Amino acid sequence: MQELIELLKDGKSRSITMIAADLNMSVEQVERDIEFLERSGVLKRIEFSMCGNCSWCSTGEGHKTCPGCVPDGGFKNMGVMWEIID
Repeated sequence: MQELIELLKDGKSRSITMIAADLNMSVEQVERDIEFLERSGVLKRIEFSMCGNCSWCSTGEGHKTCPGCVPDGGFKNMGVMWEIID
């Protein structure tokens, strides 16, 4: 898990598949490790507010994005970012 933490420290956005490839791990193992680290308070998934100027965009639970903020094709190919909690 230390390798996973070190990889995520750079703050880059990555998909779970990319992380698994970088660490030579299965996707399932990366998902389990990230879930464990989130529950343990080591990692925090970063939520984004897209425009901040409309009532559609918000952060946290129930994250919503206005149609003007969604890129073509949606967010399906974008990675996720995590913050390392010191």
